[in-house]
Order: sequence, then structure tokens, then C-alpha cells
Amino acid sequence: MPRFAANLGYLFTEQPLLGRIEAAAKAGFSAIELQFPYDVPAADVKTAIARNKLTILGVNTPPGREGEFGYAAVPGREKDFDTLFAHALDYITAIGGSAIHCLAGIVAIEQRPAAERVFIENLRRAADLAATKGITLLIEPINARDRPGYFLNHVEHAAEVIARAGKSNIKMQFDFYHAQIVGGDLLYRLEKYLAVVGHLQCAAVPTRHEPDEGEVNYPELFAAIDRLGYTGWIGAEYRPRAGTLAGLGWARPYGVVPR
Repeated sequence: MPRFAANLGYLFTEQPLLGRIEAAAKAGFSAIELQFPYDVPAADVKTAIARNKLTILGVNTPPGREGEFGYAAVPGREKDFDTLFAHALDYITAIGGSAIHCLAGIVAIEQRPAAERVFIENLRRAADLAATKGITLLIEPINARDRPGYFLNHVEHAAEVIARAGKSNIKMQFDFYHAQIVGGDLLYRLEKYLAVVGHLQCAAVPTRHEPDEGEVNYPELFAAIDRLGYTGWIGAEYRPRAGTLAGLGWARPYGVVPR
């Protein structure tokens, strides 16, 4: 049976972060993933996670200034990436998590050839640091409709970057929402690249609401994930239609039931 983690950047957002952690546990989630928790002391987050007996998965690298979305592939910002990555690595280690999603950033078309090299070199350097802490790095293809100018859009491109980086602790965050918008053919592409997939995420397409509407047949997709032997977590990263609790009916058959 698929295992679902609550993405607390999207779910239970009517509460501050520590309240979201407790709310996720009460709703029946056994794991959580965070996005940008850095305004809350790591010690407080760790205490809340332990008190609620949750597994903590990953965080994103900080996005940088407004209008930016990370620096991992941005030429000329290597030192900024190193600084933000070090902050994320310290934080995820302190709260007992296992992964960091390295945001590639917004890259102009004319900079893209240089960005490819920068991305790979930054990831290699970060992967070596993360390996000493037992942390996996994730890179995620994100559709250009939601995030114009983002460097990494295609699952195929992510797989190429991972192969060229050549580090065993760099994996792909395969978000079905983004992958459907950029290419579709979800089952074929998931199976093809499963060996380098480190985490899955889901949301309805095109609305990004609960995964019980729209153009993706999620019940069949979740069954296929089991058949493929995937044993990791699937992050519920969607915008609730009318409050998180009101929309959790889709998750009940998969064991997300109130405690």
C-alpha cells in the first residue's frame, strides 16, 4: 500500500508550522515533509516531530530573494548556493530528516549552457557534504507554467543530470503533477526512471487540488506504484479545495485515518 506524507508547505496552512505538525499527526499521517521551515528553530521542530511520533523526510534549500527560486543551477551564484545549502544541511540534520531538495533556480535562456555545468558541479560538491550526514539530495523537474524560467522542467533532463553528476546520493523528486503537465505518459516514465527516483509527490492536474479529480487516474497510478515495488513515501503536495481535513477522503483507503 502506498505511504503518504503530508507536505506542510501546502497542508494545514491555517496554522503555524508547529501546529501543522500536530495537525498532520492527528489527521493520520505518519510522515511529513517541509519546504522552508527556517524561521522556526530546529530544536522546536524536532521536539514537535518526536512528540507526535512522525517521520520527517526532507526540506527545500532556501529560495533566496523574492523572485528567485534557488541557486543550484544559476551561473555566478555558486557561493550563494553553498551558503544556502549549508544552512539546509545543518537544519535537516538537526531535525533528523533524510533529504534536501536543491532548488535549481531561474535561469535565462542564454545562460542555460553554462547553467548545466554549474548545476552538476554544485550538486557534486553538495552531495559529498550531504553524504557525511547520510542525507540524500533531490532535484525536481518543475513545469514552466507554474514557475516560468525554472531551469529543470523535464524528467528526462533530471535523469541526465543525475547520471552526469555520478553521485549515489543524488536522486529525482518525481512529482506527478509537474510530470503530467510536462510530457504525461506517467507510468512509462516512472518505470523507466524508477532507479533514480528518491521521492514521489502528487496533486490533481490541472487544479493542484486533492488527487481525486482531474486528468490523472490516481487510484490506478497508486496501484501501479505498488506493482513496481516502490517502497518510499509519496508527498501529498496539493492545495486543498476547502480545508485540509475536509479533503482527506481520498487518503482514507491508504491508511490516513484520524488518530
